[in-house]
Amino acid sequence: MYKPFDILVVGELNVDVILNQLEGFPALGKEIFAQRMDVVLGSSSAIFASNAASLNMKVAYAGKVGNDAYGKFILDQLNRRFIDTRGVIVADNEATGATLVLNYGNDRAMVTYPGAMSHFGLEDIDSALIGQARHLHVSSVFLQPALRPGLIALFQKARQAGLSTSLDPQWDPAEKWDIPWHELLPLVDYFLPNAAEIQAITHTFNVLEALKKVEWKPCRVIVKDGIRGAWLNVGGEVVHQPAFVNAEVVDAIGAGDSFDAGFIAGILTGLSEKDSLGLASLCGAINTTAAGGTAAFASLDEVRKTALTRFATPFPL
Repeated sequence: MYKPFDILVVGELNVDVILNQLEGFPALGKEIFAQRMDVVLGSSSAIFASNAASLNMKVAYAGKVGNDAYGKFILDQLNRRFIDTRGVIVADNEATGATLVLNYGNDRAMVTYPGAMSHFGLEDIDSALIGQARHLHVSSVFLQPALRPGLIALFQKARQAGLSTSLDPQWDPAEKWDIPWHELLPLVDYFLPNAAEIQAITHTFNVLEALKKVEWKPCRVIVKDGIRGAWLNVGGEVVHQPAFVNAEVVDAIGAGDSFDAGFIAGILTGLSEKDSLGLASLCGAINTTAAGGTAAFASLDEVRKTALTRFATPFPL
């Protein structure tokens, strides 16, 4: 059956205010300088959506922003990538979320004001929109307290409508990780945490130990492990994908979300899981060649060019 969208993204929306080239780390009562500032489309879900759209995926979005300058900026950025935003609610009584990012090369510190995205719940999602997509992707569940109670019902709806599904939990600021994983993850086709997240969820101290504890069939677990590459658990077999190393990292903001976009785009295009893992790792590396989460994915032609010139690798899409 024809569906107008490849991916429905349900998730948070905010801007990132990125401070680069910092002179140390801030301390109470003191001031430091940043040599560069960028205001860009933020949020893991929006970065995923934007970059998936650049990989020729037809994307629809469900979320919430405030009726303010940041909200208008976000909608403009999504619409520029031809993402369908009819599922995005513009709230008059809530402000758009924002994240202040202190960037230090391959790592960063962040402070987030959730704003409107913390008030977006299952009841705000048009059920008809779910039926119009091939795949559902959800990210940053711990930044969306109104959505969390409805996660299982959302993934059940997607499963009943015939969608494949993916979930990137992102970090839990409270470090409680209190989601009923054993109920939720059997409804998820692709679970996409990073190494720190899967270790926290499974109460283990390394990725391989964590993957051995994963018993959420039929869920596939894909773990992003930075410079150490990525891991895929396929029916008990652990596949390792070496990282594509960028010797001149601009920043790593959104690299994990670009990884997710590459993996899901590969799967929906018909690549094998192992080939999709390689594509995901390449997308994560390409992300680090420009500031913010989306600048390196201005177009598919630019992505292909970067893959060849920076990583000597033909882009498989």
